[in-house]
Formats: sequence, structure tokens, C-alpha cells
Amino acid sequence: MAESPRPGKALVTGGAGFIGSHLCELLLTRGWEVYALDDLSTGSIANVAPLRERPDFHLVVDSVLSPAVVNELVYKCDVVYHLAAAVGVRLIVEQPVHTLVTNVQGTETVLEFCNRFGKRVLVASTSEVYGDPRDDVPFVEDARRVYGPTTQRRWAYADSKAMDEFLALAYHQERGLDCVIVRLFNTVGPRQSGEYGMVVPRFVQAALAGRPLEIHGDGTQSRCFCHISDTIRALTGLAEKPSTNGEIYNVGSTESIGILDLAHRVLERTGSSSELVFVPYDQVYGQGIEDMLNRKPSIDKVRQEIGWRPALDLDRILADVVDWARTAPTPVELADA
Repeated sequence: MAESPRPGKALVTGGAGFIGSHLCELLLTRGWEVYALDDLSTGSIANVAPLRERPDFHLVVDSVLSPAVVNELVYKCDVVYHLAAAVGVRLIVEQPVHTLVTNVQGTETVLEFCNRFGKRVLVASTSEVYGDPRDDVPFVEDARRVYGPTTQRRWAYADSKAMDEFLALAYHQERGLDCVIVRLFNTVGPRQSGEYGMVVPRFVQAALAGRPLEIHGDGTQSRCFCHISDTIRALTGLAEKPSTNGEIYNVGSTESIGILDLAHRVLERTGSSSELVFVPYDQVYGQGIEDMLNRKPSIDKVRQEIGWRPALDLDRILADVVDWARTAPTPVELADA
């Protein structure tokens, strides 16, 4: 394995979001000077509050849609972690224009300046780009993708992130951009909000408050949940390995669980007597959504490249989310990629 680069200056777009704030913390502990760019639309100053007194941390409250700001930050930094995106099923369904513009135009702006100044960039993508092939799991990086109709807003996010990947690969192949793409599978942990549809914090917050846990559909759909500390360890490992240039990697847990089973696990962990309520997909968010039946990654490629695999299981994830939810003074708006 090649040596990790000496710590310099890192830019984290979406740096005040859920994943971004944890990544900023890790980079700081490793000696990096960190610039966090966030418009605070789904991120929160509270996520980075403990970092703001540090001389090696800089929060820039602005948008990846601002070329002048992105130009200045990319120029002064050595590596870029591009995490900024419109995220969460609720936000995607209710604000499709915001989703598409932020994800596609924002990524295009970041890639343009990374290419102009010759800076390495990690682009955070998503398992959503696989669509819903039903039987083709676990997903491998070169798998065929099957999407639903364009009349279903649910797929706007998947298509926008797929376009992000196409743009990054085009810059790499045509103009020599140094980049790596990471498809994240359901990252979970402290500071994640259930406000935008993320199922684990949504279940935990409802259980602790004694509210019903809303299960979309029949609950047979399955997911794999990866602890935030494992995810950010993979992000830095892939960003620091030169041989990942131009490649795509899945990052996630392979421990699969049905959503109904997850709800029961949350009730057990919290000691809650909340009831379970099943909401038909055509009533979700008052508009109806399509959902992926199964979502499980193959992580052979990332394991072979940097030796990464998740270290923390679902029990640890639930324990950490419950502990955080019990002690959090106020709901915090957080972002997820």
C-alpha cells in the first residue's frame, strides 16, 4: 500500500452535515487543516460546534452552487471530499428541483475547479444509483442498473447521483481529473436526523417519544446499515490511496435486516411500547413513492484495495443512535449521502 499523503488542507463540501461533520473530525485528528463548506440547508452548525474554536477548522457558510466560493476553496486545498447533496427521501420527493440542481450543478462546479487546479477529489455517490433490480444482490460496482419511471420523483435523486458519476468519470477520462467515486450504503450513527426520512433515527426518535413507528409498505424490504465511524474510515482510506484514481467503490455493511425486523429491534433496544403502523407506499409523504426491495453491497473491491470492512455491527449502531437521541438537547438537522 502506498504511503498516505502528509496532512495538508482538506475541503469537505457538506461539512456541517451528518457524514461531513464526522469526516471533518477524523481529518482534524489526523493533522489536516479542514475547510467545511455548507449552506446549512440540511446540515447544522451544531454538528461542528465543538470544532469552531480550533484554528485548523474553518466553516464557510455558502453553497457549492457559488462558483467564486468553490474556486477559492478548491484552489487553497490539497484534496476535496465532495459530500454536499440534497438527501433524504422526504426532501427528494417534496423538492425535486432543489435535488436535481444541487446534485448535478453543484457537482459540476466542484469538478470543474478540481480539474482546473489539479486537485484530487472524492465524490460521494449512493447505492440508489443501482435502482431496483430486485434479484441482482449483492450489488457489484459494474452491475446493470434498473430504474423506475421518471414520473416517480423517488428516482430523481438516483438519476442525479448517477449523473454525478458520469461527470466525474468524463472529467477523469477526457481531462485527467484525479478522482475516486464512493457509493455509500445507508450510513447511520449519532447526529443523524430522521427529519428527511432516514429510517433508523426516525424509528429511534419515535420509540423514545412513545409515538408509533411508521413502516412504509409491508416492511419486508431489507437494508444494510453501516456505522458512521466505519464509513469515514473508508472515505479517507480511498482518498489517500493513489491507485483508486478513476475507480468506483461500494462502502457499506453486508449485514442485512428487514425493516419490520429493524422496528422490533429498535423497540427492544429502547424498551418502548410504541405501536407499529404500516403506511402504504401510495400514502407515504402524501404523494406516494417507489422503494428498493433489497439493498446490499458487495465490498470485495474496497476490501482488496485498502483492506476495509465494517468493524461495528447493527447492535452497536442502534446503541449509539439511541444513546445520542436520549442526550441530544434539541433535534438537529443533519445531512446523509
